[in-house]
Amino acid sequence: MKYLKKRFAVVILLAFITPSILNAYFVTYKEQYYRLFHLHYIQYPDDTMENIYWLEKAVKADFCNPLHALALIENETQWEKYRYLFMMHINIKLAEQHLFLGNKWNKRNAYFYNAPWKEQNLESLETAETCFRTALYYWEEALGWAEKHKDRRFRYINLKAIQFWEDEAARIEDKTLNYGKTINRELALLQSIREKFQAMDENTY
Repeated sequence: MKYLKKRFAVVILLAFITPSILNAYFVTYKEQYYRLFHLHYIQYPDDTMENIYWLEKAVKADFCNPLHALALIENETQWEKYRYLFMMHINIKLAEQHLFLGNKWNKRNAYFYNAPWKEQNLESLETAETCFRTALYYWEEALGWAEKHKDRRFRYINLKAIQFWEDEAARIEDKTLNYGKTINRELALLQSIREKFQAMDENTY
């Protein structure tokens, strides 16, 4: 947990320093923060924490004017649907990123020869559990926004530029996208591994 907090602090510090060095434009709106989110070929913890930082900023920021939205918005109903889909998608990505991060500290097995490092492994599992429970929180937030999107007023509105978000909402509805199931499975496995470590005598080896 101490390592995780330290790395978060470094990422946040860099986020404030780098824009001034590069003379980047001033980031204000959700859409601007979202554009700073990006996938990496190899998802190192620092990369994941950087993404989490930008996505969390996006959650808290205001929407830009509909004229500058990520899809063509022509009326207030489209604008409402766009906002629901945006918030759903952002929360899905935050759940994903916390899952990635948790797996960096998760232990898939408790080998007997790891007994001398029992406490370090238990601490690592605690960090992983924090990440997974945070992922579950964001997944439940995503479900709430997906539910709002199901309003019949939006049934025949198709925002083509964000079709992928529409597909995510459809997959949530038919349960082919279900991070809740994945996260709860990881939490159950984590608890079973924790119990094995707790049962170890670290002075045996």
